Amino acid sequence: MAEYSTDSMYRNTDMVDGKYLDIYKSSIGDPSTIEVTTLTLEPKYNQRPDVLAHDLFGNAKLWWVFAELNQDILIDPIIDFKSGITINIPVRFS
Repeated sequence: MAEYSTDSMYRNTDMVDGKYLDIYKSSIGDPSTIEVTTLTLEPKYNQRPDVLAHDLFGNAKLWWVFAELNQDILIDPIIDFKSGITINIPVRFS
């Protein structure tokens, strides 16, 4: 198992030969099994998924959760994170 912090998107991905990442294993599990709700982004979150992650989870490093759950909406997880769009967010995240 890789030794990444608990807020890393790679925390469940194994390492090969102690230096290369193996095939990616999502840290949120199967996105189709996660209970989600929707949120329309306010202007203060425009291109700032880190600010929304801090407001929702208390940790700005969890911005990648939105990219994982909204792969069809957020092709670029920063540039496409615009006020007015509606994204899925997890009801609970740990």
